[in-house]
Amino acid sequence: MHFSSNPPRIARRQFLRRTAVTLGALSAPWTLPKPALGANAAVPPSARVTVAIIGRGAMGSGHVQRLAYDAGFQVLAICDVDKDRREAGRQTVEDIYASQKPTGTYRGCVAYNDYREVLARKDIDAVLIATPDHWHTPQSIDAVKSGKDVYCEKPVSLTLHEGRRLVEAVVRHGRVFQTGTQYRSIPAIRKVCQFIRQGGLGKIKAVFTNYAPLSSFFSPARIQPYAQVMDMARCGGSYIGLDFALPEEPAPDGLDWPLWVGPAPWRPYNRLYHVNPSPGVVPWSFSDAFGVTASTWFMSHAADVIQWALGYERSGPVELVHPSSGRFPTLTCVYANGTPLHLVENWNMVKKEYGAIDDKARLAGLFGGLFIGERGWLTTMSSGGRLEGEPESLFDEMELKRAPEVGIGSNTHHANWLECLKSRQKPSADEEIGHRSASLGHLANIAMVLGRSLKWDPVRETFPDDPGANRLLHRAYRAPWRF
Repeated sequence: MHFSSNPPRIARRQFLRRTAVTLGALSAPWTLPKPALGANAAVPPSARVTVAIIGRGAMGSGHVQRLAYDAGFQVLAICDVDKDRREAGRQTVEDIYASQKPTGTYRGCVAYNDYREVLARKDIDAVLIATPDHWHTPQSIDAVKSGKDVYCEKPVSLTLHEGRRLVEAVVRHGRVFQTGTQYRSIPAIRKVCQFIRQGGLGKIKAVFTNYAPLSSFFSPARIQPYAQVMDMARCGGSYIGLDFALPEEPAPDGLDWPLWVGPAPWRPYNRLYHVNPSPGVVPWSFSDAFGVTASTWFMSHAADVIQWALGYERSGPVELVHPSSGRFPTLTCVYANGTPLHLVENWNMVKKEYGAIDDKARLAGLFGGLFIGERGWLTTMSSGGRLEGEPESLFDEMELKRAPEVGIGSNTHHANWLECLKSRQKPSADEEIGHRSASLGHLANIAMVLGRSLKWDPVRETFPDDPGANRLLHRAYRAPWRF
């Protein structure tokens, strides 16, 4: 285990505060505007895709409304191991549908505790999976085996091997799979990525994106009662998930904790795993049993648009350069064409440690990247205001007017999934792209666990002649779970 015990860097506090606010705001995106109410009435049931939502936490609650308001879907089921959450989801769906009926009533959405009961229903075409990370691959594999199409939140896996097994299962069973990286479906970000991909910035010299340590989880006040157990002073600098011996607490009534843990290593219930909505990052992600820490928070969001812009969305880097090597100040992923992707804790590091752009340049936002090219620089970030770049003429070339804010909710991601459910074509962020996006975070975490640089073969998906690193490509499921 390797982590930094150095004091916080410049502007870390401000960065973490902005991070917590931004991530908290993302707990319920994608709700459709009120004029969409009533749209379902004009669409016959036979033309709608029947869908169930598995996991109705912070992200799932946004998906519930997004699909229930969409005339192309009919939400038949809500599944969650927490009775309060699943009943709230069921009620939301039925209230939305009731408002569209002359009688003002609707009954037809069923609440389930066990996702396997949902998959057994022959009248459900597709499932949207918004459970904690450790359930993403197992539930997706079970879903495609049962003949369901899938929309799965990011990251789609906890390990490299798990992600590859997911891809193989989707292809083998001929299902449509969309990864929830909706940033590639924001029109303005699409334009910038396509411009970079087509050579608009010339040769890319460097890319930067966020990769924050556990201290971004430790900052909220709700963590303070557990500060001694979690040893924030010593562990806050870790970029990888850790296993803290949290005290066992009584599980709330109506929560099926054994099923929540499922195939992950057993941990007794503690509210830090299951508080929701969470002020800031999702609650369970700090634990290596259930999440992938910085990858859950940042890399799983940003990797897709970065690798797409670079032309490596179905591949990956060939080298992970650890800061201990002295080559770069921070962990860096290097692609086959030599382009380095530097993982930085905050945007000040781009100016102070790398000297990549002018000190006066405005950098703000998350879930994207900063691209430095021969002709200038551009950002693909959201949640921090407008897109940035220099020279200004680059935006004229893209015919892109810079809005005051890049709206995450203004995307076509669910619409693309719906279109492909009908056409049987590949969605914009299919299973391979989802796997490769998650892989970038997994690779970074493995380099941090080992504390050294690594070579990576993105075709064979192995670390050449490195058995120690290859052992970290997979992990066992807890019995009796098998997938």
